[in-house]
Amino acid sequence: MKKIVFLLLTLLAFAKGNSQILDPVKWTTKIEKKSDQHYLLTFNGVIDKDWHMYSQFTPDGGPLPMEVIFKNQKGNYNLIGKAKEGKTTTEFNDVFGVNETFFKNTAQIQQEITILNPRNSSVEVALNYQVCKESCINLEKKFTFTIPAIDTVKVEEKVVKSDSVTAAAAISKTEISKESDVIPTKPATEKGLWSIFFIAFLSGFAALLTPCVFPMIPMTVSFFTKQSKSKAKGIENAIIYGVSIILIYVILGLLVTWIFGADALNALSTNVWFNLIFFLLLIFFAASFLGAFEIMLPNSWANKVDSQADRGGIIGILFMALALAIVSFSCTGPIVGTLLVQAASKGGIAPIIGMLGFSSALALPFMLFAMFPGWLHSLPKSGGWLNTVKVVLGFLELALAFKFLSNADLVLQLHLLEREVFLAIWIAIFGTLAFYLFGKITLPHDSPLPHISVGRLLFGLLVLTFTVYLIPGLWGAPLKLINAFPPPIEYSESPMGFGGSGNEKTTAILPEGAKFGAHGIVVFDDYDKGLAYAKSVNKPVMLDFTGFACVNCRKMENNVWSDPRVLSILNNEVVLISLYVDDKRDLPKAEQFTSKSTGSEIITVGDKWTDFMISKYKTNTQPLYVLTDINGNSLNKSMPTISYTNVDEYESWLKTGISKFIK
Repeated sequence: MKKIVFLLLTLLAFAKGNSQILDPVKWTTKIEKKSDQHYLLTFNGVIDKDWHMYSQFTPDGGPLPMEVIFKNQKGNYNLIGKAKEGKTTTEFNDVFGVNETFFKNTAQIQQEITILNPRNSSVEVALNYQVCKESCINLEKKFTFTIPAIDTVKVEEKVVKSDSVTAAAAISKTEISKESDVIPTKPATEKGLWSIFFIAFLSGFAALLTPCVFPMIPMTVSFFTKQSKSKAKGIENAIIYGVSIILIYVILGLLVTWIFGADALNALSTNVWFNLIFFLLLIFFAASFLGAFEIMLPNSWANKVDSQADRGGIIGILFMALALAIVSFSCTGPIVGTLLVQAASKGGIAPIIGMLGFSSALALPFMLFAMFPGWLHSLPKSGGWLNTVKVVLGFLELALAFKFLSNADLVLQLHLLEREVFLAIWIAIFGTLAFYLFGKITLPHDSPLPHISVGRLLFGLLVLTFTVYLIPGLWGAPLKLINAFPPPIEYSESPMGFGGSGNEKTTAILPEGAKFGAHGIVVFDDYDKGLAYAKSVNKPVMLDFTGFACVNCRKMENNVWSDPRVLSILNNEVVLISLYVDDKRDLPKAEQFTSKSTGSEIITVGDKWTDFMISKYKTNTQPLYVLTDINGNSLNKSMPTISYTNVDEYESWLKTGISKFIK
């Protein structure tokens, strides 16, 4: 009986360690005839629970965006615009530092075409996409649409058996409708919009505490108190005034969305010129806040609007709100501009939500103090502290500006603003801000400062603490609190920083074909060279099936490989070979072949490693880790492979395999 129990446990462990060929998206297609030469092609996908598939509009530098490739287009048909997508979700990815866009539960892609060659009866399309859960899979699916004759039924729908790197089973329409009826979870877009609203709301309060806005509160309240014939009328006017402020800024958000389009700026977010322009724009805003000059709208605008405010009634109050927006522009303009840049780059209605949050915070105090004038006595008096708020905002704008410059540098791969340089700039900015808060530095519009307040001292200590926290990043510390802002550790003068405990590695002679990877680990990206080196040093091999655009691969490297226990093993006890399944470099013609496992054409380096993973380890997910001996045999017999996991399980798996190699 004990032997049977032991056998069952062994089989369960083996099942856990062995993945399977996964295909989390099931597709059907539809072709709709619009006119004799005009057709609409539709791809409908049902995505397995908890998985998500990346959109065409996920920016470069992040997860792998979908590609819709038309194979036999030339001379046969023309595409009408870019392929359109159904409902997607956009979220900030703190690993890659981009706003990724993806499908959950269901996906729809539509492409309109015009037929040029009536003799051509088919349209061949390939979808290349990445789908992720705890692991990621890169898939290619091929479809063939048959162009119906002129007098055939208008809409022909069929289930497509796709030729792909996985054996995808055909599914029926009934199965699709059942899966589509699953109630989706709360869209992540809502979370993203709430975060935009919250950040914009806080920015509105920050704008309120600037010298252009704060002194206007008692002036405005005094106006309503004198002009209103009764308390009820005063409250009514105050509410109208607050709503007018909100309306003005929301209209501004609407204009940005209308002019640029809901997703246009999202597509520009990784554009080099976009990032360079906004780098310069934020430097301009920062200089204004620091006191170099004031950004002013023409005085004639304010005079004309102010004259209309005397008309009284709702129109007069609306013009008063507009006058506030114009007069306070020198302080609110840079904040509003920065918010619009950040919100618009997320696409959709984000600019409207951002302006709603900002204006709500700005309008609320004016409304409340106009309703309850007695509260004015509790307001702090205007003074030099207002300029301090403005200067702090200037330093924050300056720090944010270099994020845009870093984005441009990463896209161009110029290595001008590598991680160490970026961190050095931030250390200088926040260190200078700390000195300013401690009163050691003064700027043009500062009042004399005989002493600093307790609040200013505490805030200065907080900024100084953050500055000190940044310094170890120069030596290769991961800095997880700000992981989304600086360039990745690999994008640096040295993967180990400079002058750190691992500095001896930077001067060591690397083995042929090796390089420094995450956390300064020596890594090979060629299987044969890595295996040859493992034989020469008599160490086990750890195969790392990964991807440049694999978010969970980066999470494993950042959170698990960085642990001292795991890092020591990877540095000293194994030879690491990282095989990138999304490496788009073409193989030499002599090395290209047709896969015996999947029947797919193996053309690129990534195709080669994908086929290797599928044919040998019967899985297509990344990250995937395998420990082998120098002959390529798996060392962990009960759990040959492991994927996305925690530090303890990963360390245990490594030690188990290495102990078998030693024996």
